[in-house]
Amino acid sequence: MRTIQFREAICEAMSEEMRHDESVYLMGEEVAEYNGAYKASKGMLAEFGEKRVIDTPIAELGFTGIAVGSAMNGCRPIVEYMTFNFCLVGIDQIINNAAKMRQMTGGQFNVPIVFRGPTASAGQLGATHSQALENWFANTPGLKVVVPSTPYDAKGLLKAAIRDNDPVIFMESEQMYGDKGEVPDGEYIIPIGVADIKREGTDVTIVSFGKIIKEAFTAADELAAAGISCEIIDLRTVRPLDIDAILTSVKKTNRLVILEEAWPFASVSSEITYLVQERAFDFLDAPIQRITTADTPAPYSPVLLEEWLPNASDVVKAVKKVLNK
Repeated sequence: MRTIQFREAICEAMSEEMRHDESVYLMGEEVAEYNGAYKASKGMLAEFGEKRVIDTPIAELGFTGIAVGSAMNGCRPIVEYMTFNFCLVGIDQIINNAAKMRQMTGGQFNVPIVFRGPTASAGQLGATHSQALENWFANTPGLKVVVPSTPYDAKGLLKAAIRDNDPVIFMESEQMYGDKGEVPDGEYIIPIGVADIKREGTDVTIVSFGKIIKEAFTAADELAAAGISCEIIDLRTVRPLDIDAILTSVKKTNRLVILEEAWPFASVSSEITYLVQERAFDFLDAPIQRITTADTPAPYSPVLLEEWLPNASDVVKAVKKVLNK
């Protein structure tokens, strides 16, 4: 396989789908002339032209609404936000229009649209640029929420999202665009709603998604040296949630730790915890542990930010706690 960057996998997915279907187009701030704020659309303007790779004003409410309307009329738009924090300006179009249109029209209108861009923190960017909003969108019926952690997953899932007839929230990370990984030359699609066991183990299940899953791998290596075997499940898709994959693993390991880069209240880990205790309570040998950010806005100070974010040390402590070690 080739080794390419995460941003290249995103670009390849969009370009391949635009060659495959002329109704697909990309719009957002700096996606065209500048090749994307994170160079995830490099070369696309030159190939597809300004009618299909569209630079927008700094007006998320406006261009999000335009995209929703065009999706209702036969197009398949990809909307890029420079960060999902900025989509909050246009969230009414996502929540009240894109997510609800199929039901409110009795199935007369589909909204095949992808909203994509970075989520969560990316260093010292301040509280208003460092929010993980996956659980916000996952709480909305009518939306699918995808958060890949590798270039391979990003390409396969983004192609699936573009072909999907429902609106998909596709969340990336500024700190992953330079990550490299193996991606095959040929076409492949990864189904939305299927988790992936990234590392098999027998003693404890660790569930995570997005860039924070890297801390789980670091912790698993440290724990392996101490004779503790961790199974790591990458959700890849937050909604629909592959709860069966989690339950199968928990029934094998009998212990669960959930790692998430988000606030604790009403988080994705809260939902997983409820579902596991409801459906696999008798298999648990210890209370479920979850690891989230601190329940405050993200600090700017690098010292405070390090304390605010979950890390591998937190994972190690949580695993040892469920193992009574």
